[in-house]
Amino acid sequence: MTRTAIVWFRRDLRVHDHPALTAAIAAADVVIPVFVFDEVLLAGKWPAPNRVWFMRESVAALSGELAARGAGLRVLRGKPADVIPALAAETGAADVYVTRDATPYGRRRDRAVAEALAAGGIGFHARTGLYVHEPDTLATKDGRPFSVFGAFKRAWDAAPRRALVPAPDAIPGDGRAADPIPDVAAPTASADHIPTPGESAARDRLAKWAVQPVADYAANRDRLDLAGTSRLSQDLRFGLVSPLDVVERAEGDGDGRRVFVSEVAWREFYAHVLWHHPRVAGEAYQRAFQHLPVRDDPAALQAWKAGQTGYPVVDAAMRQLAATGFMHNRARMIAASFLTKHLLLDRRLGEAHFMAHLTDGDLASNNGGWQWTASTGTDSQPYFRVFNPVLQGQRNDPQGDYVRRWVPELRGVSPARIQDPWAMSALEQTAAGCRIGIDYPAPIVDHAEARARALAVYGEAKAGSGRG
Repeated sequence: MTRTAIVWFRRDLRVHDHPALTAAIAAADVVIPVFVFDEVLLAGKWPAPNRVWFMRESVAALSGELAARGAGLRVLRGKPADVIPALAAETGAADVYVTRDATPYGRRRDRAVAEALAAGGIGFHARTGLYVHEPDTLATKDGRPFSVFGAFKRAWDAAPRRALVPAPDAIPGDGRAADPIPDVAAPTASADHIPTPGESAARDRLAKWAVQPVADYAANRDRLDLAGTSRLSQDLRFGLVSPLDVVERAEGDGDGRRVFVSEVAWREFYAHVLWHHPRVAGEAYQRAFQHLPVRDDPAALQAWKAGQTGYPVVDAAMRQLAATGFMHNRARMIAASFLTKHLLLDRRLGEAHFMAHLTDGDLASNNGGWQWTASTGTDSQPYFRVFNPVLQGQRNDPQGDYVRRWVPELRGVSPARIQDPWAMSALEQTAAGCRIGIDYPAPIVDHAEARARALAVYGEAKAGSGRG
């Protein structure tokens, strides 16, 4: 009797190192790949045209890879708990294979689908693949989840890894042609600035990165004016490359490779935190700062979003995000620190803005990064550390090339004044073609005053929690 299995692709849009696909091929005579355009994700809490467009194009590329191996991709739209069991019933499938999802929504969705399938006697099989180590597999010696990255990283390094699995040469499909991929809205960013979607392009990026650039990662990773990062974040977000493959190809001697692998582990640490503490998606991890007094200042929020704060490195970062759907990680920290510490606005406003634009937007990583910068997370920076945007710009964009690219009003400003253009004399402003307050805004807050205000607010909240 013919046994049919469904492979439901989600954040694993690849054929290389895909344990769920490999398991389905081994267990079944017929394998039916499927992708669901889930309305909850398309228009839910974190709608993002850049991310949806990149996903759609990557699904189209996946469809081609599957068709070349003999299986046509089914494309469904709707609620997974309805459409997956319906497809299983239609095709007579005995099993559904997926790659485990660690997000709160993904876990709820998969439970609902598994229950609906079980009612019809259909198996639901979740396999690893989104992480080197699954979020629930590492624990402290007394069995608790980690709250400090250093300890997590030591356990992450020591844990045994599964073996990479090759892409299948052939997939026993059901003879049906691939379904057409529905159109989606155009990205808000310029498509020219978004990396080429699809597994093949992602594997090319990984191959080029792992040969030599990764060796210079430790030295260049914070430089905003250099191409010193892998640009694999959107590929990991959608599973165009396996994180295990990324780590094993990047590992080796030297600080660059060591530090890069550590950054992959940070991604998994944040997934670990979200898995064990799903409340952090809406709350501060540190309960002392759960009710931190934040300001209601729509004008300041809009200035931050628009890249009009008067602090060049902050404005360059926000404009880069709007134009490209990407922001350098150092720039993310600078921009997030400015919102949460200088402006004392709710970090969740910034988190939502990032998720609305980032092509690589990942709930766990974005939330973890924002909580770290806002000093409300697990292994967070101390609340009394407030990034000085001028010093950060001088250190990480020393000649101002990054600022000039994204803030053209400042192109005529000298390297000496590019990070604090308000310090120019009237004569210097005229020579640079940039009048502060006219061509480019004056700073919307004073750094020293904002820092003192933030320290007072955070300090009071910390002290109050101790009294409580």
